[in-house]
Amino acid sequence: MIAIPYNHRARAAQPPKCVEILLRDDLRQCRAWRVAFENERKDHRYYELLEDTIRQGFDYRYFTIKDEHGETRAVQPFFIHDQDLLAGLSPKTRRLVNGIRRVWPRFFTMRTLMVGCAAGEAHLDGDAGSFSANACRLASAIMAHARSLRISLVVLKEFPAKYRQPLQCFVDQGFRRVPSFPMTVLNIDYASFDEYMIRALNSATRTKLRKKFRAAARAAPIELAVLNDISPIIDQAYPLYRQVYERSKFHFEELTEGYFCGLGRVMPEKVRFFVWRQEGRLVAFALCLLHDDAFYAEYVGFDYLVALDLHLYHYAVRDMVSWAIGAGYKWFRSSALNYDPKLHLRHRLDPVDLYVRHTSRIANAALQRILPLIEPTRPDQTLKRFPNYRELWE
Repeated sequence: MIAIPYNHRARAAQPPKCVEILLRDDLRQCRAWRVAFENERKDHRYYELLEDTIRQGFDYRYFTIKDEHGETRAVQPFFIHDQDLLAGLSPKTRRLVNGIRRVWPRFFTMRTLMVGCAAGEAHLDGDAGSFSANACRLASAIMAHARSLRISLVVLKEFPAKYRQPLQCFVDQGFRRVPSFPMTVLNIDYASFDEYMIRALNSATRTKLRKKFRAAARAAPIELAVLNDISPIIDQAYPLYRQVYERSKFHFEELTEGYFCGLGRVMPEKVRFFVWRQEGRLVAFALCLLHDDAFYAEYVGFDYLVALDLHLYHYAVRDMVSWAIGAGYKWFRSSALNYDPKLHLRHRLDPVDLYVRHTSRIANAALQRILPLIEPTRPDQTLKRFPNYRELWE
């Protein structure tokens, strides 16, 4: 990125006292933190687990947002790390960038403050009636805090589209909203998986699915178990997650064994691990979270020695949807990427947004023009085939 002289006058500006930065230990006596995100599937316990188990050079901290009486009304976790702005480019363009980085190692890599969640989408803390006020307080203070931390780039990471109105204050402060890789959502308000196939899918997709299931049925039986804790078999499960991670073109967070084991310990009422075995050998698993009337498929692991021949992705989806329907859940929500099978299974996109600003006004003016060209969803042609693709930008 173009080198911009540091603005000493901006550095000297004191952040408003309505927003302060705390470390995790400082939150122990904070009542607002004990109830933070209590209406979301990933509450404050999830953020503490991330800090304990996913490092990757992340420097975890927390904004406390206070009202006019000095009482903390919300806590917004954030972390600092070096962000590659070009991570979402096509492989061809990446090769060009890698050539430039042999000479200029930090080309389009910036020290970044990310408000949100290191593993998953973010949410605004507090009750819905306070979202706008709290967001405006944070927007008014965040750049001063960023400059005091010698940050180059500030990002609100992966906030669902429902927050666009309260987060408009960030756009008013010079941030640019661009799409991140969306989650997806599928209506599963049916009596069974078979009914879903008949009513929601076209005949060609149904025929393909049945062929895949027959192929799996011809092999040795696959047995499903649903667990609250994966710790006893983490030595078998974690290598399967690594296989999926290493095949992916896009990486951000890298989950650890401690993360998977910790979820069952700190959030047992919300966590389910689906585990598939063939002849006693673990061949697939899925980490899922439960919240209200929605079933969330978060992360998966597959043994690719058999996964493709057995069509384990579709096999696992059938089992998870069937279980969720039987348990009374109405929505099947899935994390980002792997969009082609989701398109044919009639998922809809569930947009999440990035809000991005450089701490230098001059550099920010240039960055705002560049962002639509380098935003992560741009190279993915499958996304454009979803009927609600335009919602990523609207």
